[in-house]
This record gives sequence, C-alpha cells and structure tokens, in this order.
Amino acid sequence: MDFKDILEGNILRFWSEKMVDREFGGFYGRIDGNGTLVRDSNKGVVMHARILWTFSAAYRILKQDRYLQLAKRAYGYIKDYFLDKEFGGVFWELDYRGNPVNTKKQTYALGFVLYGFSEFYRATGIAESLQLSKEMFWCIEKTFDREGDGYWEAFSRDWSPIGDMRLSEKDENQVKTMNTHLHILEPYSNLLRIWKDDKLLAAQKNLIDIFVKKIFIPKTGHLALFFDKTWNVVGNTISYGHDIEAAWLLWEAAVLVSDADLLTDLKPIVQAIGEASLEGVMANGAIAYEFKDGHRDEECHWWVQAEAIVGFSHLDLLHPERSYGAIAQGLWKFTQEKLIDYKSGEWYWSVWPNGIVNRKEDKAGFWKCPYHNSRMCFELMALNKNLSD
Repeated sequence: MDFKDILEGNILRFWSEKMVDREFGGFYGRIDGNGTLVRDSNKGVVMHARILWTFSAAYRILKQDRYLQLAKRAYGYIKDYFLDKEFGGVFWELDYRGNPVNTKKQTYALGFVLYGFSEFYRATGIAESLQLSKEMFWCIEKTFDREGDGYWEAFSRDWSPIGDMRLSEKDENQVKTMNTHLHILEPYSNLLRIWKDDKLLAAQKNLIDIFVKKIFIPKTGHLALFFDKTWNVVGNTISYGHDIEAAWLLWEAAVLVSDADLLTDLKPIVQAIGEASLEGVMANGAIAYEFKDGHRDEECHWWVQAEAIVGFSHLDLLHPERSYGAIAQGLWKFTQEKLIDYKSGEWYWSVWPNGIVNRKEDKAGFWKCPYHNSRMCFELMALNKNLSD
C-alpha cells in the first residue's frame, strides 16, 4: 500500500467510521487497545484539535467533501464547547456530554488549537477561522515569560498560577518544557502561511533561537526536555522521537521565516539533532522510545516511528550523501509489518521489545489521535517519496 492508501483506507476511514459521536457531538473520547468503544470517556481538547488539523489537511490536499464535513464537525465542537468564553483560551478536558471537567490552561493545548484553526482556514478560507487563529496566537503570547524568555507551561482557568503544570503523569512538573515549545513552533509555522504579521515573525524567530541556545545540547546533539524558570536543565531523559520531530519542524520553521542566514546557521544543528536521534535506531529498523537513567527503552511507539520516517526523509533531501533515506525505509518497513492494524484500522499504540503488540494502551484516545501518522502520509506524499523500494 502507498501512503495515500494508508492515509485514506486505514487512518481516515477509522476516524470517520468509528469515532464520530452523533449523540453528543464532536468525537468519542476513546477506543481501547482491543477495539472497544468507550462511549462515556472524557473528551480532550488536544485530540479534537488534532482531528481538526487532520481532516482540514485531508480536505485541502485531497478535495473530498467527506473530509470537509468532519473538519467542520471538529471545528464547530471546539468553538462551542472547548473555547472558554469567559477567560479566553480553551478547556483541557470535557466529559462525554461536553461539560468542562478540567479547566486548566495548558499552553501546549493552545498550540494545537491554533494548529487546527489555521489549517482549517488554509482548507476553507472561512474568515472566522483566521480570526480565531489570531486570537489563539495572542492567547499563547500571554504565556510568554518576558523576564526569562520562553513560554510558561500552564495556568489556572483565570490565568493565575497553577501548581501542577504537567501534560501527563509521565512528565516532570516543570515550568518550561521542550515539548510545549515545539508545539508552539509548529502552529506558528502554519500561521505564517496565512498571516504575514511582524509580531508573529519575531516570535517565531525567537522560538528558533530558544531551541538553538537553550534546548539544543551541542555536546550530545540531543534536546533537553525539562527546565526551571531560568532554563536550567532538569533531568537527563533523551526522547528520540522528539529529537527527530524537532529536527524537521525547526527546518520547516526556518524556511517559512525566509532568512537565508538563519538557514545557513541552522542546517548543521538540524543535522546534529538527526545524527543524535540515530542512537535510538535498532537492528529491527525501528527507533526506540527514550533513554533514561542509563537505560534505553526499546518499546516502539507509533508516533515515534511516524515522526522518524518524516524526519529522516527530510534529512535525506538536505544531506543526500548520508544514509537517512535507508533509515526511513527501515522504519517504514517495520511500521507496515508491526504497527498498522490492517483489519480494524488505525495503528497500534506500540510494539514491546519482545515483538508483541501493546493492546493495553488506546487505539484512539486522549493521546492517540490521527495526527502523527496522517501527517507522515501527507509529508511523504508531498515529498513524492516511495520508501518501499
């Protein structure tokens, strides 16, 4: 199967046929690892924003009306239920009926809503979605630390300080993170495609500078993950997936900034990050999850493989003299053989080091959305890459 077949027949079809909540609106919150729909699961804003981005991009690229209708569904649900009409921003989590159950303002979530709104505008040209994109940009800029640089991680509903800033239980409770900065960089790139604004451009240049001077570790080529308020690194975890994802998203950001000197300076850094992420590539062709406290976690997560396929495919264009294309081919071979569920649709969460599929984690849910793998398909289609050779 080529990337368009995987995109439409495996990923988009699954979300179109199995995740639409026709009773309470939007999309269901969860299908577990065994394929069971959990109708009363809570609904996350990140999942809905990623669905909005996915189906907007699908309509923009493939021009199928069925994808437009699903993009409109996600767009309308976010507007009606997740937007905080009183304090601005978006709620983190709703119950299955659409009532807020977690009203914290996570900067990461604001980034994904901006990503979805801006892509919806690219797909439809609907003026309201551009206005909402601009509003979300200014909302994110409210979280900027004007004394110490960068963006604070989270706030209470009314933008007052909050004790627990974590995205999930797996994360360190720190005030600044690589992950959130990456997912501000990403939607700012998309916004630059539709809105040529000087403050946006300056913010994006500053984000790239933060990655180069504060997040990138020149000695190792990796990215640090967690920081205190003055950008001291906390912990020693290496995330191979975030490394390679950041490599190509940083390059995309610099291209859209359109600064020749910046591209010249950034090119070796992007390659250094890519080279460092190669430490996670294993004999089976897949890339491991992370390295922490002297141990490499060799669980093969769906999103890590998808981002690595994109990242190494882009690096292959920048440095054709290297073997990045072969790495991408190995990753795609592993993904086709081990991660894609051809029978029920979508991809499994992961494959354990012993080769067994992980069915304990969701097939669709709060953190399992059609964003990493659909974007992989879009990117490889745009690059006209055939990794099956």
